[in-house]
Amino acid sequence: MFGKRWRILRVRGIPIYVDLSWLIILALLTLTLAQAYPQFMVKYLGVTPAEPPWAFWIMGLITALAFFVCILLHELGHALVGRAEGTPVGGITLFLFGGVAELTEEPASAGYEFLMAAAGPLVSLFLAVVLGIVAGAGDILHWPAPVVLVLGYLAFINGIVLIFNLIPAFPLDGGRIFRSILWGIFGNLRSATYWSSLCGRIFAFVLIALGVIQLFVGDWLGGIWVGLVGLFLYKAASSGYQQVVMRQALEGARVRSFMNMHPIAVPPSLDLQHLVEDYVYRHHHKAFPVVSGDHLEGLVDTQALMRVPRGEWDRHTVGEVMRNDLDRFTISPNADAYEALNKLKRSSAKRLLVTEGDHLVGIIGLKDLMNFLDMKMELESDGRAHHATEV
Repeated sequence: MFGKRWRILRVRGIPIYVDLSWLIILALLTLTLAQAYPQFMVKYLGVTPAEPPWAFWIMGLITALAFFVCILLHELGHALVGRAEGTPVGGITLFLFGGVAELTEEPASAGYEFLMAAAGPLVSLFLAVVLGIVAGAGDILHWPAPVVLVLGYLAFINGIVLIFNLIPAFPLDGGRIFRSILWGIFGNLRSATYWSSLCGRIFAFVLIALGVIQLFVGDWLGGIWVGLVGLFLYKAASSGYQQVVMRQALEGARVRSFMNMHPIAVPPSLDLQHLVEDYVYRHHHKAFPVVSGDHLEGLVDTQALMRVPRGEWDRHTVGEVMRNDLDRFTISPNADAYEALNKLKRSSAKRLLVTEGDHLVGIIGLKDLMNFLDMKMELESDGRAHHATEV
């Protein structure tokens, strides 16, 4: 989902990231508000602007940054409730379309899902009410017009975030609440996700259509923005359902059932020239376990070769460049296949080393998991009609 991103802080042990795309919306929001604030001052406060133009740019930047603090608090509501209920949280990322709490697992029950989904909107409701009250008090007490205007806008935008997120379209918060209700009533997460994600895709199509209409009436910026939001929601709704399908198909299947029990390993004494000629070119893998006797020593990949000049490959060994952080790339043969899939995603690796203690017993790749998933779904799925009968 994300491109280049930076971790900016931790809150209660939860890492907070900023995606590169966030800078785009920060600039757009600052620009829009800097141009709109003089009009707002006249329309809503009845005050003729006396501030220099640069003051409105500062107001716009402060408002944009404060708005993303509000988005961060909204996502922290989800994350903290989720973590309290036992759902691991990978972090929170601010990006082009706002923010997202990265939950590495689905909630354990419909009740947990409801509480976690409702936490974000409750935070936005609280912020909208409090900021609105403070802005109203500031107006009565004749605070400086820029302060009242910024507070009032923040109250308004938090209200918009609240209303938008409560639309029952997955993966919006309202869609997750809707899913939790269906899940609680019918006891089937897959079916509940199917119907809530269907609502999400329909809503996404509505947004895309509205974006096209805006383009035709001349509102290019608004049309492009609404269309992009629609495309993002459609992709997220579809992938959310696919994730649940994969989880249910892979849970319970043990890694040992379909791992490759005869992995190709290399010794630490092998020079890099022969690693390339005898292993990389021959077997077409980018990474190989490094084994000495029956002991797993590390992992060597083709990226390690980039750190050594090509002309020196015959003078350096695998043991000199191999990776030793094996916890990221190893998994037990008794582990759940869904756990293996999540570990592959987190490590950005193509394959995991299957180990018992410090002994290599097999290897499993994303291709193995996908082949197993395709076969299982082909044997067990009854097609779209099956989804309807589940409810």
